Amino acid sequence: MKYTLSLIVNDQAGVLTRIAGLFNRRGFNIDSITVGKTEEPGLSRMTIVVHGDKRLVEQIKKQLHKQIDVHKVIDITNEPMVARELIMIKVKATPQTLPEITNLIEPFRSTVVDVAHSTITIQATGDEDKLNAIIELLRPYGIKDLVRTGFAAIQRG
Repeated sequence: MKYTLSLIVNDQAGVLTRIAGLFNRRGFNIDSITVGKTEEPGLSRMTIVVHGDKRLVEQIKKQLHKQIDVHKVIDITNEPMVARELIMIKVKATPQTLPEITNLIEPFRSTVVDVAHSTITIQATGDEDKLNAIIELLRPYGIKDLVRTGFAAIQRG
């Protein structure tokens, strides 16, 4: 099962390294991790997605609580939340396929962010299912490059 952890941490050099090192030392694989400043100066929010079972996630949470730079750890997996990821996909495109590709991505509210001689770069945001659907629709055109930010999540309400 996939778990989403939301952490409030000090916004200082080395915090990300210490958190990632904790996961590494314990053999926990991080599916995705995003970090950004919060509305409060000096603090950052980390969204960490991991695969595992409930026992593994409880172990991770206990280890995170021991970190001096970690102020708060919340497992928001089963909480009402909004989670989004950004992807950018560079796809092979010709003058003949360019209109077809732009029509294909339109229902996903994706945007074209760059057009070059033989490629088009598309930006999309959304949940995992939506982004995977876009990737699969674009795959037949020839994906040259793909970058994913990882999920950012926040509790509702």
